[in-house]
Amino acid sequence: MTTESDADPAPLADRYGTARRVRTPRRWRRWLFAAIAVVVSCAIAWIAYVNLGQSSISAERVAFEPRPGNAMQITINVTRDDVDRPGVCVVRVRDRAGAESGRKEVLVPAGAGHSRVSTVVKSIGLPVTADVYGCSYSIPRYMSTP
Repeated sequence: MTTESDADPAPLADRYGTARRVRTPRRWRRWLFAAIAVVVSCAIAWIAYVNLGQSSISAERVAFEPRPGNAMQITINVTRDDVDRPGVCVVRVRDRAGAESGRKEVLVPAGAGHSRVSTVVKSIGLPVTADVYGCSYSIPRYMSTP
């Protein structure tokens, strides 16, 4: 009778095969993966900077005053980095529930870096507040002068 310790290892190797050597990853693969990670990280950072960075034109509400006939006058200060380009700002009024009840696009002509613009926005109900939705240099075709 034979025991396990007396067994010949050759039949086991014939039955199960020899142990594989563990291949270590080549060094160039590590460098390739690191370079790809750096390129992808830089691309994500650039996209976030472009989309989430500070706007080149912005506005803040200075004052608002109710007008007769469900309208409200709003005065805004517009700050921009390129004084040679006209811009457009969207202002809106809200009703008591907080819902937007009126909106208007205001053309900001080229000029000084800081401009003050005032306009009247009509509302579908009684407006209680007014604010600036946003500003852009992309002026719609119907607002541009011929």
